[in-house]
Amino acid sequence: LFFFFFFKQKTAYEILSGLVGSEMCIRDRVSTQSTWGLLMQDKVLNKDTIGKNVKNAEYAIRGYIVQRADEITEQMAKGQKMPFKKLLYCNIGNPLSLGQPTYTFDREVVACCMNPILLDSPSISVDAKDRAKTLLKSVDYPHGLGAYTSSPGLKVVRESIKRYIEERDGYPCDINNLFLANGASDAVQTIFTVLLTDPKDGILIPIPQYPLYSALISLLNGTPVPYYLNESKGWALDMEDLSANYKKAQDLGIKVKAIVVINPGNPTGQVMSKKNLEDIAKFCYEHKIIILADEVYQKNIYGSTPFVSMKKVIHDLGAPWNTCELVSFHSTSKGFLGECGLRGGYMELDNIDPYAQGQILKLRTITLCPNTCLLYTSPSPRDLSTSRMPSSA
Repeated sequence: LFFFFFFKQKTAYEILSGLVGSEMCIRDRVSTQSTWGLLMQDKVLNKDTIGKNVKNAEYAIRGYIVQRADEITEQMAKGQKMPFKKLLYCNIGNPLSLGQPTYTFDREVVACCMNPILLDSPSISVDAKDRAKTLLKSVDYPHGLGAYTSSPGLKVVRESIKRYIEERDGYPCDINNLFLANGASDAVQTIFTVLLTDPKDGILIPIPQYPLYSALISLLNGTPVPYYLNESKGWALDMEDLSANYKKAQDLGIKVKAIVVINPGNPTGQVMSKKNLEDIAKFCYEHKIIILADEVYQKNIYGSTPFVSMKKVIHDLGAPWNTCELVSFHSTSKGFLGECGLRGGYMELDNIDPYAQGQILKLRTITLCPNTCLLYTSPSPRDLSTSRMPSSA
């Protein structure tokens, strides 16, 4: 998603470039940059010493345009007049910042887990207290959450995710294959770190894409292999295009190790048909490619096509396709929760080599553990708090 402004006479480019009212801005900026460069020459970390992979990585949704927007916001807060009244950040999916209401239940559970004295508060709903007591009993932390947990994450939370996946797909889920993370992006970075070992290692990524993927590939010195979604067919994946781009990469000596499948699409918003997902699974089985299923928008469905997880697709296909190597990602940042700032997510590994899974666990131990300010599960229909959910949900 890109940045949009409501403005009158001046163009958005002029506003974003800081050119409104003065052509001197460009010369001033160049002069400032030159002076800054001289001052930085004696620093250990500078333009010349920072790793080239870091400099090559681009993450547009947090790049220059957002930085310029922050400057404009500060200027407006100080009373500077602009040819518009309000600046709206649409560079990233951030539901709460745009007014999406929160679940009181979830917030109450988290509050009680972080500060158990609230369990005696009459302002906390009864079912939220019950849920918090269950969680606190499971982790055996008398003073609430805050201590390190196991590196894959709290077992009680992984057991809850296991039940969710099994209810959704109708297939077993092993909690030992579940890893909690600080958002799905954190888990994606772990998997990319394991996958990319050489500049000739390639990962197929959709175009349009969420720029996390191209940024991480650059950062880890791999090669992005783009495949193009067909806008005229509702942003469906075109298998002929996928095959052609795979072959093109092979001809260049690139070893394609994985494919990123974003379903529902980001930023395109489409829900992929089961047939499309089956074609991808068969292609990946044939070419020994790991499937990386970004499914964080699975609760944000627009249109009549139902969401089907990649895990369900490969297991519905049966042998031999149900042996496809698969890593699925989900997050609390989207859907009805929209809790982007609390950084909650998970990945599930399916058909991954035990040694490789052990190395993934090792990587997760380096950062000790994921965020323990957890979001467990929303209230069930039988819970009292269900009647207090936001009407928009």
